[in-house]
Amino acid sequence: MMSWPDGYGKRILEEVDSTLDEAARIATGLAGPEWILALKQTKGRGRRGRDWKDPKGNFAATLVMRPDDPPARAALRSFVAALALYDAVEAVTGRSDGLALKWPNDVLLNGGKLAGILLESNGRAGDLSHLFVGIGVNLVETPMKEWLEPNAVWPVSLHGETGVQVTPEIFLEALAEAYARYELQFTTYGFAPIRTAWLQRAARLGEVITAKTGVESHEGTFETVDEEGNLVLNTAKGRITVAAADIFF
Repeated sequence: MMSWPDGYGKRILEEVDSTLDEAARIATGLAGPEWILALKQTKGRGRRGRDWKDPKGNFAATLVMRPDDPPARAALRSFVAALALYDAVEAVTGRSDGLALKWPNDVLLNGGKLAGILLESNGRAGDLSHLFVGIGVNLVETPMKEWLEPNAVWPVSLHGETGVQVTPEIFLEALAEAYARYELQFTTYGFAPIRTAWLQRAARLGEVITAKTGVESHEGTFETVDEEGNLVLNTAKGRITVAAADIFF
């Protein structure tokens, strides 16, 4: 049986523009970390300012935190969130076959995109005040094709791939419990065990992939993720590290 983790707040909203925007609005008034779940988002967003569409019944939530970390270390929580998502899906379905984690911030199921993670923050002069971990999961439906960027991984839904129906509220309980466990591990032991666990679940590790940044495209063998969370590729021109990119295979 799942239980809500100690020390974490929870608020469920019928409708909001974006849970990330709501998190930014309320952050300064919170006493501790808090999950914000929206049953309907009207202006959800993904990486690089792209729209994130939320058909009814899908999952849209943001965790508001005030980590005592520099920005680069705080950003490693995208891996913490990915592991928590993996475990939450396993908890509500009773299975992990077909699940994989796609660098830098997606969860795949049977090769399709099930979930995405978006980290945002606020602060001044390079100092982090609050971290916002935005998470979207296709629980029941997938976005329409015309909403997708070219060559993107095709979206899938939890219900469509497994037959399991779960409400956003129940999924939040599973996710919050899993996240709290990995957050404790991260703050206690650092990134190393998180990195190891993530790599054990990584999609296309050891295979040839393409990493596209805003101006460049790199093709090479996905070797690992380094201690800073960067993608490491073995390319025809040698070994390179990539801090941010869209991945294609």
